[in-house]
Amino acid sequence: MKLRVITILVLSISLSLFQAEVIAQGTYQTPPKSIADLVNAPSTPSVRFSKNGDWMLVMERSDSPSIETLSQPELKIAGMRINPATSGPSRQIGVENIKIKKTQTGEEIQITGLPAQPNMGGMSISDDEKYMVFTQSDADGISLWLVDLTTNSAKKLTDKIVNDVYGNSVLWTPGNKLLVKAVNPTRGSIPVRPSAPAGPIIQETTGDAAPSRTYQDLLENPYDEALFAYFMDSQLMEIDLEGNKKPIGPTGMIKSMDLSPDGSYLMVDLIKKPFSYLVPASRFPYDVEIWSKEGKKVKALAQIPLDENRPTGFDATVTGPRNINWRADKAAMLYWVEAQDGGDGRVEMKERDIVYTLAAPFSGSKQKLATSAYRFGGIAWGDDSFAILSERWSSSRKDMRSVINPSNSSQAKQVIIDRSSDDLYNDPGDPVMTENEFGELVLLRKGDLLYMRSPGGSDEGDMPYLSTFNTKTKEETILWRSQAPYYERVAKVLNDDATEFITIKESTDIQPNYWLVNTKKRIAPQQITNFDNPYESIKGIQKQLVTYERNDGLNLSAVIYTPEGFEAGKDAPLPVLMWAYPREYKSKEVASQVRGSQYSFTRVSSGSPLFWVTRGYAVMDRTEMPIVGEGEKEPNDYFLDQLVANAEAAIDEIVELGIGDRNRIAVGGHSYGAFMTANLLSHTDLFAAGIARSGAYNRTLTPFGFQYEQRTYWEAPEVYFNMSPFSFAHKVKTPILLLHGQADNNSGTFPIQSERYYNALKGHGATARLVFLPNESHGYAAKESINHMLWEMDNWLEKYVKNKNEIEVSK
Repeated sequence: MKLRVITILVLSISLSLFQAEVIAQGTYQTPPKSIADLVNAPSTPSVRFSKNGDWMLVMERSDSPSIETLSQPELKIAGMRINPATSGPSRQIGVENIKIKKTQTGEEIQITGLPAQPNMGGMSISDDEKYMVFTQSDADGISLWLVDLTTNSAKKLTDKIVNDVYGNSVLWTPGNKLLVKAVNPTRGSIPVRPSAPAGPIIQETTGDAAPSRTYQDLLENPYDEALFAYFMDSQLMEIDLEGNKKPIGPTGMIKSMDLSPDGSYLMVDLIKKPFSYLVPASRFPYDVEIWSKEGKKVKALAQIPLDENRPTGFDATVTGPRNINWRADKAAMLYWVEAQDGGDGRVEMKERDIVYTLAAPFSGSKQKLATSAYRFGGIAWGDDSFAILSERWSSSRKDMRSVINPSNSSQAKQVIIDRSSDDLYNDPGDPVMTENEFGELVLLRKGDLLYMRSPGGSDEGDMPYLSTFNTKTKEETILWRSQAPYYERVAKVLNDDATEFITIKESTDIQPNYWLVNTKKRIAPQQITNFDNPYESIKGIQKQLVTYERNDGLNLSAVIYTPEGFEAGKDAPLPVLMWAYPREYKSKEVASQVRGSQYSFTRVSSGSPLFWVTRGYAVMDRTEMPIVGEGEKEPNDYFLDQLVANAEAAIDEIVELGIGDRNRIAVGGHSYGAFMTANLLSHTDLFAAGIARSGAYNRTLTPFGFQYEQRTYWEAPEVYFNMSPFSFAHKVKTPILLLHGQADNNSGTFPIQSERYYNALKGHGATARLVFLPNESHGYAAKESINHMLWEMDNWLEKYVKNKNEIEVSK
């Protein structure tokens, strides 16, 4: 008898160990069919219009790549992810087919002669619209292909010479030639990793403060530096339509290139040493040079230093020239901005930023164009007497736009828009642009009237509109507006008075398609495209936008989806999946605004929670989680209290509507939504389970700020501690599923965040499961990974939410 007991005990231990080993190793799983059918649905093509809108490119994208594709060799250096075999970006999902569609007749033309195994990108159309080029990425390099738009046929233009590691790689010249950033033909073989280090890796600081956010994939040693220099090594080439090549200028680590509007000059950014182990390549030192179109250096415009010592805060910036660009309304005139406050937003100054210009041949002195009391946000050019200057201030959410006279810098700017960037209800939108004689985008206007496209925020949700905006009176006149039960917005204006335009029109169960609208001729809108609904299986689900109040009177909103045929009050309440992402505001009034549209198409992306409507759940999506800090107080001073109040209000609403079962509600989110989820489980017992994907849980690992928190850990240690779910892992009693891409490259969400948080939960006896998805970044891409993620989520919800009562009875 004892022998039998011992045998059974040994067998049980062996089975337990085997089970633990299988769970630890794992194999990719597939979710239930109702979920798998949705996630594997074909993607909708993307489009691009011709200048006058008489035809459009229709680009069909590939499905999700396989895990084998995602697992190809990859270099993670200087904040970049490079495919060393191609000298291009890794993890790229290309276009697999291109068609031309006539907007007036609907005729569709297939581009012939495309690559046999298409993985296309970087589509660029010549100024005269007779040709288009695209890059084709193969396993061993990137080539350039040419499409003749008069015959709609493609041909290979170059061998695999394109260097697409960083920045833009292809430009059209006015004469229908191409400037291509090619791999330096003489760069040689890839550096070989030394068999032993030459010595220790040393970093030293000499007293200058260098606060830095938690960047990923940085340089770590001299070998990484050698690799970075090798893959950045480029040669500009001029290539004609027959594929003949001519080198332009010297080789170098070319960061970016940009032709003047008339094609006479070329601005080139060249990265130089010293490199940094603290910041990514975008903040390495570089020279800005102006070349002739033949490649001869005309002017050394600026020497931009290493950007390691930037002051703290979202309104901090670099010293010296920045945002160097060509004026769109001039043949060859540069403009840029220089901070007057040392780049420190905490310094009070009347003229914080100054915009300068310099005209060809660049031998004169820079000219002062405009000043800004805030941070420069860009210029929309019209002509030499009219442009729109944008100014922004992150900490206060300031968004200000003014009319300036480029020909008279002494003329005071005229403020036309002064609002909070978070304020949707008072957003007049952005100006409609048109192309000038150089093929550059400039303002479409009639005298003092601008044409504007607005998202149309309202108490009913977004109802986009097209309007004129009078820059003298600041009055707008709505020319056209989306009407319920559709969500429709203007994609392209086709004429000078904005009476003819193309819209994207959709509704909850009607796939977005393009329509031709003419308000002057008063003819019925004409449908241009007929993209199929890839989600026919959920056409019958119900969708409603609900609004409700928080305990302090703040208005909140969410979109609730329920299964087809469900009747609240008649059918039994459903298990609920609540999905959210917190946002910080400086105004209660703005925080309470309704966001999104109840009429938008129910699109099911791979990260969406909507799959579970097919599994008998109610889904509470876009659940507003505003965190408000008015005046001198920062939103995060109230993070936990307001987060809990938001969740309580949302739960009360869905329960009182007769839709949700209060005892069977799960909460989940991705990234900052995962952080939110872990906090709610730490400080409440409101939920049956939680799902946290790719989150950060210990804020001391992001000590120089995170999300919209500008203060450092040393300035607000109590905020960092109290907001960290890691600090309260001992309080979690609700089952939580943690998922994370093992190659997450997002700032702050290192995979170790989930690993350490799981260990803390495990050490305090919580019910938790940690799933690392191999080779996945912050968002998951491989088909196997996405399917497995959905399988994990479904199992968790079925066990701890839908069947929660059965588990409790069994206990």
